[in-house]
Amino acid sequence: MTLLWAAFALLLLPAAWLLIAPLRGARRLHDAQHEFESNDRTAEQNVAIYQRRLASLEAALERGDIDQPRFDEDRLDLERSLLEDTENLKRAPLKAAADGRIVVPVLLVLVVVASVVWYQREGAEGDLALHAAQQEVREHPQGSREMMIERLEEEAARQPGNVNVWYSLFPLYRDANRPTQALDAIERLIEMEGREPSLLAQKAQLQYFVAQRQMNDEIRALVDETLELDPRQPTVLGMLGINAFDEGRYEDAIGHWRRAIAGYDDPGSAAALREGIAAAQQRLGLSQDEIEADVSEGPGVRVEVSLAEALRDRVDDEATVFVVAHDPDGEGPPLAVSRLLVGELPATVTLSDANAMSDQGRISQVNQARLMVRVSPSGQATPQPGDLFGDHDAVPVGATDGDAVPVVIDRVFE
Repeated sequence: MTLLWAAFALLLLPAAWLLIAPLRGARRLHDAQHEFESNDRTAEQNVAIYQRRLASLEAALERGDIDQPRFDEDRLDLERSLLEDTENLKRAPLKAAADGRIVVPVLLVLVVVASVVWYQREGAEGDLALHAAQQEVREHPQGSREMMIERLEEEAARQPGNVNVWYSLFPLYRDANRPTQALDAIERLIEMEGREPSLLAQKAQLQYFVAQRQMNDEIRALVDETLELDPRQPTVLGMLGINAFDEGRYEDAIGHWRRAIAGYDDPGSAAALREGIAAAQQRLGLSQDEIEADVSEGPGVRVEVSLAEALRDRVDDEATVFVVAHDPDGEGPPLAVSRLLVGELPATVTLSDANAMSDQGRISQVNQARLMVRVSPSGQATPQPGDLFGDHDAVPVGATDGDAVPVVIDRVFE
């Protein structure tokens, strides 16, 4: 923290310099202004101009060019103009160069105080202290989970309102089999963060395992509230799958776990749920081939691919056809890819997790998919000018035994 405040002090130095810099040129500016005012002859020039114009008017009156009323009127205008010019030349007394110097240190102190107060209210001083405490334990030769818990409990006592402290403590309590402290931590998080679905799900799961995997009214109420806020919340769905499996409701368990897989970003958790689905299917008496086919497929989209007759002569039967599903809300990699040949069209293909390119992007993780079908004479995965294509937006992802979504290849990449 000492280094942090030293860095803040360094950052405030430019602000201090900007406040002090004008004082350094104050004397020079004062002297220049004083010299200008002392040598200013504008008033004398205005009087000389007035006298010349008045003499001209008097000469015109003597010659008879103007009469007396006209002379009086013009003379009045000259005098009024001279008075206005003289009034505009009046200046306030020039103050001493040292006047107002006290304002600069006052402003400097105010800047420093305001910066410190703002950082204490909006900054991350508590998070930096939390990170330092965690690093201290990780780098300690005898660092352990218990040491980490003890150190973070000290931080919780210092900054009980820092949600990140409780987010760090909760999993440590849970994994250390300290359910009472874990429940206290999750309740503090709910109090500070609100009734977020993920927090309610963690509390329901914790209470479920504390109750020896028995569902009670309090847990059921938390589950219902969570699913009302987020019907795809994976933690609760995974817990419901475990409960259904324990009670012998294997089809329900499979349904809950499949929905949970769609909400998990963690490939390890999704893989564990797939193993659970396979175990439930074995209890239902499915063969190994049926289990593998069912687990690999899961939710997806059936696509009916056809080629417009107007473009049929542009490609031969051996050209490659790519059928691709993308996340409609992102620009990430494809969620599923299937490949066939033009000679096989029209054809119906199923895009599912079996066609995934990576565990980080699966079609079961989205509610809708954007379909792109492309004919590539070169066989390259990257679109090329002259390729043929067709697409379809916002296709629901779900059971693959329904009607196929038609996609017609009817356009050409330019």
